[in-house]
Amino acid sequence: MKNKVFGLDIGATTIKAVWLEKSKDGYILDAVYTMPAPAKGMLSESPLDQEEMAGAIAKVIQEANIDARSSNIALPESQVFTKVIEMPILSDKELASAIYWEAEQYIPVPLNTITLDYKVLYRPGPNDPITKMNVLLVGAPSTLIDKYEKIMTMAGISINALETEILSVSRALILGENFPSSLIINIGALSTSLAIVRNNIITFTYFIPTGGVALSRAIAADLGFSIPQAEEYKRAYGIDESSFGGKIGKAAEPVLTSILSEVKKAMAFYAERFPQDPIKQILLSGGSAKLPGLSTYFAENSGIESVVANPWKVLASQEVPKEILDDAPEYAIAIGLAMREYE
Repeated sequence: MKNKVFGLDIGATTIKAVWLEKSKDGYILDAVYTMPAPAKGMLSESPLDQEEMAGAIAKVIQEANIDARSSNIALPESQVFTKVIEMPILSDKELASAIYWEAEQYIPVPLNTITLDYKVLYRPGPNDPITKMNVLLVGAPSTLIDKYEKIMTMAGISINALETEILSVSRALILGENFPSSLIINIGALSTSLAIVRNNIITFTYFIPTGGVALSRAIAADLGFSIPQAEEYKRAYGIDESSFGGKIGKAAEPVLTSILSEVKKAMAFYAERFPQDPIKQILLSGGSAKLPGLSTYFAENSGIESVVANPWKVLASQEVPKEILDDAPEYAIAIGLAMREYE
């Protein structure tokens, strides 16, 4: 029986829908579709722009032949507050009472303007009174949620659940009980999100306000290209020193260096807390993840094996259209959202 909830990734440059069905051998892909997002996307407050966005979402669902009318949606990391916090072991009732006071310490805006949510990532058993529980704290501006609900209603779709992008990505990429300690780097169009996963649990998240668009702009400025031309060259040649005389990589270096700097800080923070369990791999996801030479760049500068993630590994043996498979890392958010209903 098909699930009546699908994953919808409303990105800055594209809209992606994924509809999955659970089987004993994995997931079955019922539908997948992607199309460019309207230029002003979800950032605009204009009613006309919001109508255009609603129309684009409705078209994606129609073209994908999705007959479910409810979706899981990810909020952009740049507009929400996310923090993994440690707390004493509490019951669900106690946690519900305590979380507001915890949020006051970590969210730098008045809580009456925020919709607060949380997820218990790890709660130790009764035989472990020393270890603390890990809780993912998320605060989203209430006005942002109202906007999403308005646009989705205009598109004829109800929102089943809202979560952050990095949570969706992590769900899609964490496979199996023996998943090694990993650093996930999700490079979106406007921002980059980090998550460190240990024992299949997110222990750290971080947001970097730069992404694929910044790379394209740096390339355009350095080489005198238009932004579309820079995007084309970036995807074709990547940052590989042996391609295009290494000019693309050199132009992109300042942006990559800023991302790498934050990655190293995250790794140092983790190593200090868990010296006995080092990070084994870096997983790259998002639209810029498959740039030629990018995985080599992170491997050489971190000393850790770095690979381009393939979230379609969650599927049971099944054909995926080549054009979709070629862009696999771009679908991590949508796949993770579609998987949420089977947790």
